[in-house]
Amino acid sequence: MESYNHVKISCKGVMCMRKSYLDNIRWITVVLVVLYHVLYMYNGVGVAGGFGKITTLETQYYDVFLYAVYPWFMLLLFLVSGMCARFYLERHTGGEFIRTRTRKLLVPSTIGLFVFQFLQGYVNMALSGAFESSEIPGFVLYPIMVLSGVGVLWYIQLLWVFSLLLVLLRKIEKDRLWRLGGKSNEIALVLFGVLIWGAAQILNTPVVIVYRFGFYGVAFLLGYYVFSHDEVIDRLKKWWIPLTVIAVGLGVAFCIVYFGGNYADAPINRSPLFTSFAWFMSLAILGVMAKYGNGSNAFTQWMSKRSFGLYVFHYLGISLVALLLAKPGLLPAPLTYLISLIAGFAAGYLLYEGISRIPFFRWAILGIKKEKKPHVQGQSDSAA
Repeated sequence: MESYNHVKISCKGVMCMRKSYLDNIRWITVVLVVLYHVLYMYNGVGVAGGFGKITTLETQYYDVFLYAVYPWFMLLLFLVSGMCARFYLERHTGGEFIRTRTRKLLVPSTIGLFVFQFLQGYVNMALSGAFESSEIPGFVLYPIMVLSGVGVLWYIQLLWVFSLLLVLLRKIEKDRLWRLGGKSNEIALVLFGVLIWGAAQILNTPVVIVYRFGFYGVAFLLGYYVFSHDEVIDRLKKWWIPLTVIAVGLGVAFCIVYFGGNYADAPINRSPLFTSFAWFMSLAILGVMAKYGNGSNAFTQWMSKRSFGLYVFHYLGISLVALLLAKPGLLPAPLTYLISLIAGFAAGYLLYEGISRIPFFRWAILGIKKEKKPHVQGQSDSAA
C-alpha cells in the first residue's frame, strides 16, 4: 500500500505509459482487506485473532468470503510491491531506495508502534480479556501493548526486510536475473506456481503465522524480476480469460474442500490447492487489471492516495466496535457488522487525514516526510 510514486516511469530518457492499474490493484485490494477484517473479527470458523462469532447461526456461510480472498490478496500486494520496487530503482540509487523504504516502512512499523499503534494493542488485549484476569504493572503493560499493536503492520515490516535483501541481491546479480525474467513465457509463468508452493513450505514463523518470509519473499522477487517487464504483463493480458477461469475454479475447489478449517495456518496454508489458487488468481488479476483497469479518474486517484492510511488505521475502527458494542452485546449482529464496516473506513480515512497534517506524527506513524516549502525569489535573493 505504500506509494512508490511510480505513475510515470522513465525508460532510457523516454517517459513510459502510466501504470495506473498497479495503483488500482492496491486500493481495491485494501478495500477487500477491510471487508475481510470485518468478517474475520466475527468469524464462525474458529480462526483465532478476532472477537468471535456473534450470531446464533449454526454455520455462517458468508464466512466463505474469508477463504475466497485470504490465499491471494497479500501475495498479490507483494507481487505489486516488487514491481514498483523495480520501477523506483530505475530512477533512483540503492541508497535512496533504502532511505525511502526505511522512512515509509520501518519507521511506521517501529516508532509508530510506540507513538500510536500501542492503542491498537490495548484494544486487542481488552478484546481478549487480558485485563480481566490479573493486574498488570504499568511498566510491563505498555511494552505488551506495543507488541500487540503490530497488527496489520506485519506487511510493511516484511516489505522493508525484502527491500534490504533486494539491494544486496542487485549488487550481486547486476540485472542478469532481471533480463532473464523478461524472457518468461506462458509455461514459465505457470511453473512459477511450483516455486510459490515450495516457498510456502519454508521460513514460516511459529505462533505469528502471518510472517511467511518464503511465500511472500518469493512473490516480491518475482514481481521485481519477472512482472516488471511489459512483455510479461502483455502475456497475462493475452491469456486473462483462461487464467481467470482456472483461478475461479481453483477458488471454488479451495472453498469447498477447506471451508470450516483454519485457512490461515498449516497445513491448509501450505497445501497445493492454497498456493495454486493464490498464484493463478494473482496472475489473472494482473492480466485483467492491466488490460481493463489501467485508467484513472478523480475517484481512483483519491482512493489510491489514501490506500496506505486506510490499511494502517482501518482495523482500529473495526476492533473498537467489537470491544464497545459486540463484546457487551448491545446491538443485533447484522447492525454490528454494518457499523464495524463503516467504522473501518471512517477510522482509516479520518485518522489519515488528521495525522498526515500533524508534524512528527505523520513521519512516525505514516512515514510522511516534512514538506519543503517552495523557494520564492525575493528581495533577499536580489540583494545577495
